[in-house]
Amino acid sequence: MEKISTPKHIAIICDGNRRWAKERNLPSFEGHKKGFENIKKLSKKGKELGVSIMTFWVFSTENWKRAVDEVGYLMKLAEDVIEVQMKEAIEEETRIVHIGRKDRIPDGLRKKIENAEEKTKQFSKYYFVIALDYGGHDEIERAVKKMDGSQTEQIDNYLDTKILPYPNPDLIIRPGGEERLSGFMTWQAAYSEYYFSDLYFPEFGPEALVESIKEFSERKRRFGK
Repeated sequence: MEKISTPKHIAIICDGNRRWAKERNLPSFEGHKKGFENIKKLSKKGKELGVSIMTFWVFSTENWKRAVDEVGYLMKLAEDVIEVQMKEAIEEETRIVHIGRKDRIPDGLRKKIENAEEKTKQFSKYYFVIALDYGGHDEIERAVKKMDGSQTEQIDNYLDTKILPYPNPDLIIRPGGEERLSGFMTWQAAYSEYYFSDLYFPEFGPEALVESIKEFSERKRRFGK
């Protein structure tokens, strides 16, 4: 990819799994399975392209409203993703980071996430970030509660993304045909570039990621200047 400006941090809203399945007369579980399988492909491609941080929003704070069996299946898929990424993270020196709440997810999943974070915390070349039970407003509310009210404090130091070298995404991608962020990274997205695709997330593969980066590289980022 000559003369292409690669984002340091790409965040993806994993949207459209259920609609992908519905259009193929498949149960929604199949859509979620395909979506989670795609995360591995995109994460690998991101590294190949020189992206330092790949963030995937897989479960929002509002997704708890879904059917109990669907939520349970999503949590099991998340466990599988952590296990797979853990093996590769050690080999490829990738740090695994979770953003969102840990107090409401199943104990088994929480322990796997904490174990992955602990065993990869020494790595700093690549970051695999999973946003699970995450919401931008919830994140800000939790950050504010941790602050003591001092005017000298920066809220950035209390957000879930504070440990990332590039906490604010350069590029936010939303497949699935919707053109909104739905509260994703409310604070961090102020100067992010957005890329919306009509492809459902299971269809948004490595080639689509390359196209989004190409378009990103053609944009002029001024940051208010």
